[in-house]
Amino acid sequence: MKRGIKLNFPQLKISHMLPRVPIFQGGMGVGISLSNLASAVANAGGVGIISGTGISVDTLRTHIRKAKSLLKGTGYIGVNVLFAMSDFAEKMKVALDEKVDFIISGAGISRDMYSWGKQAGIPVISIVSSAKLARISEKLGAAAVVVEGFEAGGHLGTDRPLFEILPEVVEAVSIPVIAAGGIMTGDDIANALKMGAAGVQMGTRFVASEECDAPLAFKQKYVDAHKEDMILVKTTVGLQGRAISNNFTDLITGSENLKISKCHNCLKNCSYRFCTLDSLIKSVEGDVENGLVFAGARVDEIKEILPVQQIIKNLLKEYQNAMKQ
Repeated sequence: MKRGIKLNFPQLKISHMLPRVPIFQGGMGVGISLSNLASAVANAGGVGIISGTGISVDTLRTHIRKAKSLLKGTGYIGVNVLFAMSDFAEKMKVALDEKVDFIISGAGISRDMYSWGKQAGIPVISIVSSAKLARISEKLGAAAVVVEGFEAGGHLGTDRPLFEILPEVVEAVSIPVIAAGGIMTGDDIANALKMGAAGVQMGTRFVASEECDAPLAFKQKYVDAHKEDMILVKTTVGLQGRAISNNFTDLITGSENLKISKCHNCLKNCSYRFCTLDSLIKSVEGDVENGLVFAGARVDEIKEILPVQQIIKNLLKEYQNAMKQ
């Protein structure tokens, strides 16, 4: 073992938060990461995130309160709100009213969200895909940034890999940088921290957990996925999204519009080719062949559904082995 190398995870500090494990659980929308998953990750020493996307304001409030009630001792729960959604301000207000530990936001930058967070004394974290956006976020008042690479699941803000962007972002800002997109193992965590990240964010690995709020059929789709099953699709948000191929992705890779039974007016700007929200709701209700199943590029490496505590134990062991080399 190299002299001076500490085999425990280093301490992550963002504002008042001092989690035992420098791992954020990704905020995965439309019912994937709610109170069960967020509280399980927080109880295991990480940082839990409830996604406000695709659920009502009242449902979000209920899950924030439930997650807090499930905490055993000190734990940190935040809310992910997407700037691209039409109910962004309402969801942000609920999160602030419920005094979450932090708010994390992507799909655009709002000057207002930083001032609202500052007024409430709640740190705001931005999801970025470049050093330029990281600098803007810091200037506006972000407490930290999550830099997300091309390997991520769901909507993508860049075509560049994480470990290419990460050093540029670390150099560009003085606030903590969280590495995201394709983080799957303890080796990945070790590499990210060596490159200057203060912590990591993981979404895909936590979907295949016992505590994840998604149905078993959704989780099993992850376990059964092969590398060749991954596909990029253009959604109505206007961005590419990484998903597991199925009947629905076959339909939307064509140029024709699909029939929309009801428009939710959920996006500030929408192409109306199909309903992204409906397709995500369908998959999270268990129909994983006829709805969108977003997943990260390395989902094929997941072989089993495990308890969150075990996933984090495995990550620590892999990290320790990586640091010994």
